[in-house]
Amino acid sequence: MSDATSSPIGVFDSGIGGLTVVAEIMRQLPSEEIVYFGDTARLPYGPKSNETVTQFAIQDAEFLLGHGVKTIVVACNTASSVAMDALESHCQIPVIGVIEPGALAAVSSTLSGKVGVIGTEGTIASGAYRRAISRLDRDIEVVETSCPLFVPLAEEGWTDREVTLVIAHEYLTPLRDAAVDVVVLGCTHYPILKHTIAQVFGPSVRLIDSAEETAKEVADGLAGLELLRDDGSPPEHRFFVSDVPHRFREQAERFLGAPLPVVSVVTVDETTRSGA
Repeated sequence: MSDATSSPIGVFDSGIGGLTVVAEIMRQLPSEEIVYFGDTARLPYGPKSNETVTQFAIQDAEFLLGHGVKTIVVACNTASSVAMDALESHCQIPVIGVIEPGALAAVSSTLSGKVGVIGTEGTIASGAYRRAISRLDRDIEVVETSCPLFVPLAEEGWTDREVTLVIAHEYLTPLRDAAVDVVVLGCTHYPILKHTIAQVFGPSVRLIDSAEETAKEVADGLAGLELLRDDGSPPEHRFFVSDVPHRFREQAERFLGAPLPVVSVVTVDETTRSGA
C-alpha cells in the first residue's frame, strides 16, 4: 500500500458543524483515517469578508497539509462558497467543498424543476447554491431562504422541541407553498434537525443532506484515484480545534453522533497544543 493510500482525509470547518460531514465519512468509509480541524477561535466565518475567509481557509488547509492528508474536505459552506478556487490553486491534492455535491444531488433528484435551498444568512446571500444549480441546469427554479435560528437550536440539541417545529414552520412554509420537491440542507448544522424539517415538508419532498452527498463525493473521488485505505487496521482519527468554547464537547458529540476522542487545541500554525 502506498503512503498516499494510507494517508488520512483532512476536513476543516469554522467550528463544529463540519463534524456532521466527518460522521458521514466515517459511516461511508469506515477504514479511512480522518484529521479534523475546527477553527473555533475565529468563528463564525459568515460575517467576514471574502478575502479574510479565503485567508483563513488557506491557513486551515495548510494545517491539514502538515498532517500529510491525501484530500481536503471543506466542511464549511462559507469557505466553500468563496475560497474553492484559491484552495484548489494552493493545494496539490484534491479539494472537495460541500456546495457542489449538494447542488448535483438536487438537480439529479428534482422532478418538478423547483429546488429549495435553506442555509445561514451568509450562505444564502452569497448565492453559491443558486449559481451551482444554475451551472448544472439553467431551467431549474431555485427558491432560497435563510434559517438563522437553526444553528443555535442544533447546538442546543433542541431537535424534538415544540418551539423548534414552530420555528421550522415559520421558515419553511414559503418553500412548501412554492411546491419545491427537493430541499438542500445548505448548512452542516442542519442534518441535526432533519427530522423536524421533514415534518414540515412531508414525504413528498426529498431532503438533500450536504454532509451525506459530500461524503459520497469523497468516496467516489478516492476510489477513482485508487487512494482508498484497505490495510485492515483500525483507523486512528485526530481532532484539532483552535479554541474550546463553552459546552464544546457536549455539542461536538451531538454532531459527531459518537463519543469524542481526545481533542488537541492548536493555533493554525500548530505552534501550541494541549489536550481537551
